[in-house]
Amino acid sequence: MLKAIKAVEKKRAYEDVVAQIRALIDDGRLKQGDQLPTERELSETFRVSRATIREAIRTLESAKLVQSRQGDGTYVLASSEETLVQTLAAVLFNEKDTIYDIFYVRKIIEPHVAELAAENATLGEIKELATLIMEHEESIAEGKSVMKYDSAFHGLLARMSKNPIMERLLSALVDLFEQTRGEYLQNDERAKKSFIGHHEVFTAIKSRDCTAARRAMSRHLEKVETIVMGKKRKGGGRH
Repeated sequence: MLKAIKAVEKKRAYEDVVAQIRALIDDGRLKQGDQLPTERELSETFRVSRATIREAIRTLESAKLVQSRQGDGTYVLASSEETLVQTLAAVLFNEKDTIYDIFYVRKIIEPHVAELAAENATLGEIKELATLIMEHEESIAEGKSVMKYDSAFHGLLARMSKNPIMERLLSALVDLFEQTRGEYLQNDERAKKSFIGHHEVFTAIKSRDCTAARRAMSRHLEKVETIVMGKKRKGGGRH
């Protein structure tokens, strides 16, 4: 692995270190769980100061590519596929995106995800979805938080679509909705309405009805958006 590394220019040296380590991850020469050489070894290999190496590691940590564990070393967090999606997500989405814009994109992507899930899901995945729906319903009846079921539902559908890039991209998009999802699902009545939408999508997928699955997801997202947008307007949000 270290043979692929070359000495870097002194100007903005940490950026060159970051770029080379990212390239090693992208190429699969550094894999998820691999430990990076020590700070001293990296300093000698790149021919830069330890301060430069520390700055590069901090940059890689901010990008969630590596993790420094005190007393244990620095480890790779992301696989090559994940770095691709992280880069794409960083280009497409950022914290300044409004909830309106996020919903707009979700309404384009997720109905097609549901359609693909109805077409491509295995019997095992449909059983997994059925179990998730059952546990979701039980949690509502018991008055428990259902946020994890909402996240799991959309994540499982993305996996069932059999498009790994779509799965990871959708995960990045749905994560931006996390805070609002929590506010939305805190209300019992809203949680029940969300479950009804999920159940309609599940029924269509179980029946292998691609068109019904796409339409059910569209209806579900539109209903959620109507409630969330109404809540945001009442709170003084964008009109």
